[in-house]
Amino acid sequence: MTDTPRPGPRPAPAARESAGMVPAATHSGAPDTMAQARAALREVVPHLVALVRNAPDPDSISVGTWTVGDVAAHLTHVFNFDTDAIAARPLPDATVTTAGMAEANATMLARDDERNPPVLADRIAALAETFDDLASRAQAATVDWLQGTRLPPSAVACHLLEECLIHGYDIARAIGRPWPIRRHHALLAIEGAVLPLIAALPPTALVNQAKARSFQARFDLRLRGGGRALMAFDRGSLTLRTGGARDVDAHLSADPAALMLVFIGRQGIGKPLVAGKLAAWGPRPWKLARMLTVISPP
Repeated sequence: MTDTPRPGPRPAPAARESAGMVPAATHSGAPDTMAQARAALREVVPHLVALVRNAPDPDSISVGTWTVGDVAAHLTHVFNFDTDAIAARPLPDATVTTAGMAEANATMLARDDERNPPVLADRIAALAETFDDLASRAQAATVDWLQGTRLPPSAVACHLLEECLIHGYDIARAIGRPWPIRRHHALLAIEGAVLPLIAALPPTALVNQAKARSFQARFDLRLRGGGRALMAFDRGSLTLRTGGARDVDAHLSADPAALMLVFIGRQGIGKPLVAGKLAAWGPRPWKLARMLTVISPP
């Protein structure tokens, strides 16, 4: 099967340099993370706005059952609740699991019947300006996010960046347009949002409980151009650990953009492995395939 991980070539010496595991909070709490996230959004959002504005058919299927219009409308909802988080306003009632967010997203889409691409493009542009203004003045160490999760404001900004990158990819693929994801943008999304969310949410939140009851594994994740994290799966839970990379089932050296698309289910693992975007080695690299069926991002 093309999606089954196989031990790839060992990474270049630079990728094998010994570095300590980096907890998520190190990245999300770095003084310049918010500035980097705001700069990344200022780069990405204009391309996203142009992509949405020029979508020829809002009824084209984009991802799952969502149309291009649905995805664009959903993006405006994400801008709204991430802006509300930064502004310390009330947030939607949502449980941050696959099922919980599907329900919350369906409710928001049902309440908003706008699917006209130019109208949604204008809405995204205006919301991005509002978000950037509020983010530039954010002073709190942490803010309330969905499900009462406490996050640094920079993690909220990086979450918004992740949503723009992923759903820009969804729309571009549906309408046959390119959507290159720059490495440092994907790295910010992972280190600035995904890892802090794993650390802040309940350990069962991002794991498929039915598929993970017997799954135990430890993975040394090495992000190219960034840091490292030790991901520990234990019978339905996922936690991040610090310390050395001994006694792991597999090491994974990953291009951040490829990893993001694989983790979120937009790509299989086979093509990135063949292309060298991902490289796996260690005593049990085959556990990575099982991990992709166990992890359940919202």
